[in-house]
Amino acid sequence: MSDVKPGGPPLALSVSGLTYAFKDELPLFTGLEFDIQAGQFVSFLAPSGMGKTTLFRLLAGLLSPQAGTIKFGSGGEAHTGARNIRPGRIGYMPQRDSLMPWRSVLDNAALGLELAGTPKRVARRQVLELLPDFGLEGTEAKRPHELSGGMRQRVSFLRSILGGGELLLLDEPFSALDAMTRVSMQEWLLQVWEQHRKTILFITHDIDEALLLSDRVLIAAKAPVTALQELKIDLPRPRTYQHVLEESFISLKRQALELLGRGTGSLEGADR
Repeated sequence: MSDVKPGGPPLALSVSGLTYAFKDELPLFTGLEFDIQAGQFVSFLAPSGMGKTTLFRLLAGLLSPQAGTIKFGSGGEAHTGARNIRPGRIGYMPQRDSLMPWRSVLDNAALGLELAGTPKRVARRQVLELLPDFGLEGTEAKRPHELSGGMRQRVSFLRSILGGGELLLLDEPFSALDAMTRVSMQEWLLQVWEQHRKTILFITHDIDEALLLSDRVLIAAKAPVTALQELKIDLPRPRTYQHVLEESFISLKRQALELLGRGTGSLEGADR
């Protein structure tokens, strides 16, 4: 299952034999296995309705699989549901930013730390130290309605980084943004990831986005998902959107389209 070599980066996540189906429906996953190395940026790419969001909910412990295990770290514990996940291990950022409208930027970003038991004063200090890195300096007193869509996503991402120390699950965080803001946020996310080197799992319907951001792209082309096709992205870093015009990028896009072509369905629309 794993191609991790002795002495290489440790595993951040190992999924083995994962099976899940909604009641009275065909399975979304049957015996699914994959590994994620610590510090990697990995994207999931698949047509709509393939269960990408459901997979993230399983990883986060919001759902429990019918079979299989999910293990964090090379020698970590396995879990089969929310009760088995240590608080602060995972940061989950859903498609909507879910910022609380009555809380300021400072207090929204500190929420995950507070829920994990960090004293409010300490949590606020940690947020203030990171606001410049996230392009949020000077916004700490603002409410969510005073921010642009891109700025709201920055606050949500900061909250995820602070609340989930080892692994971040980002579910189409830029899907609601206009094209120009989206490009800007992609390049910003790359800069933040290069700086903090968290392990990131990223859902997207955008092939260019997946290739630009990732070390690896995991592709599912048909349901039920029993295995993921892998596309390794060997483009040099740091990357900017200019890379999408290069022949090496275009070649990878052809490979991704070929892998996706083994299944059917649009890449657009909400996932399950």
